[in-house]
Amino acid sequence: KKDRILGEEEKKVVSYHEVGHAMAIAVQKNTEPVQKITSVPRTMGALGYTMQVPEEEKYLYKKEELEAKILTLLGGRAAEEIIFGTMTTGASNDIERATKLARTMISQYGMSDRLGIAGFEAIENKYLDGKTTLNCSAKAAAVIDEEVIKMLKESYIKTKGMLQNNLECLHKVSEYLLEKESITGKEFMKIFHAAERGIEIPENLDD
Repeated sequence: KKDRILGEEEKKVVSYHEVGHAMAIAVQKNTEPVQKITSVPRTMGALGYTMQVPEEEKYLYKKEELEAKILTLLGGRAAEEIIFGTMTTGASNDIERATKLARTMISQYGMSDRLGIAGFEAIENKYLDGKTTLNCSAKAAAVIDEEVIKMLKESYIKTKGMLQNNLECLHKVSEYLLEKESITGKEFMKIFHAAERGIEIPENLDD
């Protein structure tokens, strides 16, 4: 939706936000590759997006893959805080999705060391609205909340660390996206590897 006009500062924030997601994907092992990054607003409300392409259709996910998804979702907010020293409302959907995933891992998949192999939440009708209900005591529900917050805090620290360790890449890709508005996954990885090696970005990224 190109008729939505962003100010220069907002464009810069969106560029770093989206590249924050892409960087979190690139530096992890259990992630699907980046297909496209854009800072052009969409009709659904997002001011930009980072698209991944599944390498294969999957029905089962390892704990490490779900953890990698959470780190990736938090990459946008982490980039904002590192670069601008503040937070914006742009990460609201990312935070909602990360929180939902963390809660599902803990309450349905038995992936909490503290709570162990136990299912505290059930899906009422997976074919309709997917609404869930808690099947546990108030005390257990409070522990679930604590574990979700702990997982998200630890994940955010990890994400910020990954981006800070690749700050030069974050700057170069974000500046390129700010200029071009959209880049392919192939272009992103070429800039990423060039920045890693401390060399100039190739003039023709299509080659």
